Amino acid sequence: MVKMKTIATLAATCPRLLQGALDADEADRLAAALRVIADPARLRLLSLIQAQPDHEACVCNLTEPLGLSQPTVSHHLKVLRDAGLVEREQRGNWAYYRTASDQLTILQSLLG
Repeated sequence: MVKMKTIATLAATCPRLLQGALDADEADRLAAALRVIADPARLRLLSLIQAQPDHEACVCNLTEPLGLSQPTVSHHLKVLRDAGLVEREQRGNWAYYRTASDQLTILQSLLG
């Protein structure tokens, strides 16, 4: 299994997709990052968070729109956080997530 790396790590080592040939390691790293966003729930989470006025949302406000349990949503958010696509801030009992727009920009640039 390929260890997941943050998107920022990818930018330093991978050329833009189709701009040049990827070696095996670059392809593995990019594929691992793409697997993170290949899940429909994670894509929806990113879009729901990004659609908020301050590009942040409480996990308590994300479960209902997705129709998923809180533990499942938290799992998906952890995967996104580990990939560097969202940032987490604890406020009392609730965790708030915001998109890491610089990381999303890096991913977009890798994809061309």
